[in-house]
Amino acid sequence: MTARRSGDAGQAFPLYVTAVAGMLFLALAYYAVGRAGATRNAGQTAADAAALAAAQNYRDQLRLALLDTITSGGDWAELLSGRGLGPGDACADADRFAARNDADLTGPGCVPGYLPTSFSVTVRTRSAVGSSVIPGTERRHARARATAVLRPRCAYQAPPPPSADPTPTAPGHGPKDKGRAPDPPRGKPPLELDCEGGTLTIDPRHPDLFPEARDLFSVRLAE
Repeated sequence: MTARRSGDAGQAFPLYVTAVAGMLFLALAYYAVGRAGATRNAGQTAADAAALAAAQNYRDQLRLALLDTITSGGDWAELLSGRGLGPGDACADADRFAARNDADLTGPGCVPGYLPTSFSVTVRTRSAVGSSVIPGTERRHARARATAVLRPRCAYQAPPPPSADPTPTAPGHGPKDKGRAPDPPRGKPPLELDCEGGTLTIDPRHPDLFPEARDLFSVRLAE
């Protein structure tokens, strides 16, 4: 009986080693897949954050340019539509936010778009997809791409033309004062903007009450 039991144990040992080796292989495979997935997710998060940062920076630039143009009496129509400016330092913000998420701009980097106004970024994770535990993966890095789109939320509705009905003559502008020029309007008239969710009034005489950038333009990730 003793010899028979010893022989059974000797036959089971190779099976035990094979089973342990199989379990270790599966564990390493699950580890590799999990690490790769986590690194790719981190890369996509970095790309999303970088694209949004660039678009939001540009949105802030638009607001300041729009405020300056309206108060100075310039042509602000293109600015209100979300265009009319160069990218400025928007892509520098994309680079900073990518770095905050352990990634760097790579390939084309940060690319502004015009129609619609957008910023597309490509990033490369600083962390490798794999590790030295699995040879060949410790030098592979994840890449991800994201695009953020800026859209105007407001449109200008021009006031209706003055009525053709006769109106009483204002004092000082009657026939007796035919050679006298009319008094100029005092200041710049307020602008009425038809925006999502209501109407915004912009008074050039009160720049401190100018709407926030998020009230004038929306920023979102493109699908």
